[in-house]
Amino acid sequence: MLKQLMNDADYLMLPGVYDGLSALIASQAGFKALYMTGFGVAASLLGKPDIGLVTATEMAERAAQIVAAAGAVPVIADGDNGYGGELNVMRLVQAYERAGVAAIQLEDQVMPKRCGHMDGKLVVPMDEAVQKIRAAIAARSSADFLVIARTDARATNGLDEALRRGHAMLDAGADILFIEAPQSQAEMQIIASTFAGVPLVANMVEDGKTPEFAPAALAAMGFRLILRPVSALLCHARTLQLAYGELAATGALASDQPRLAFADFNELVGLAALQAQAKQFSNR
Repeated sequence: MLKQLMNDADYLMLPGVYDGLSALIASQAGFKALYMTGFGVAASLLGKPDIGLVTATEMAERAAQIVAAAGAVPVIADGDNGYGGELNVMRLVQAYERAGVAAIQLEDQVMPKRCGHMDGKLVVPMDEAVQKIRAAIAARSSADFLVIARTDARATNGLDEALRRGHAMLDAGADILFIEAPQSQAEMQIIASTFAGVPLVANMVEDGKTPEFAPAALAAMGFRLILRPVSALLCHARTLQLAYGELAATGALASDQPRLAFADFNELVGLAALQAQAKQFSNR
């Protein structure tokens, strides 16, 4: 389904989701596909930064929850660096397929990895990165499960090395290419022209390393998948700060505090439909 969506549209914009509620709300907002962000999972699951603390098991469990909440909307799931060697990558691919994920993103950072827009990243040798992509391709049970190859080499070895790795990852069978954190429009245009005809990812991170552009402008450059991985998460965190801060200070929320009514929240999460379903099996 994701492959068909990509073929049918000039671009897809995918919001970052990190739990069942965020996936539900994003799907109800009308997005055609969603992106499970490792940055967001680390924050929502552990209350920690994206520095390699979340395990493969935790990511697979969270992916299954997100896919279930998203319904028919396909989910791309961050697979970080595969959490080990080639066999670990294969297990992760199989776990994500069982969870119903539409595509996995795999990067070439060392362990422990960190957010692509943080400083201090390191990458593995290119041959190791390529072998992980080959392992992912070998492990999938269907070509409809897509493999997104991401390189973080721009930050460590420069753009030319990132381009070289991109070619090698595509030769290894990757379906989509993601060169993380180009630092200017000129670099983005070089990436797009170098890989003309290849489905490319643009990662738009607020206050990140890459300049922000509107989706139509990115599509005009040649980027097909546009990620907004932390946009909603940053808003969510600020809203929680305000709400908890006000509760701590005053004991209640002001009437003008943005919030859903209790009944509206229950409608959002499908209470009535579940109650009707339960009545089929009970007289209560």
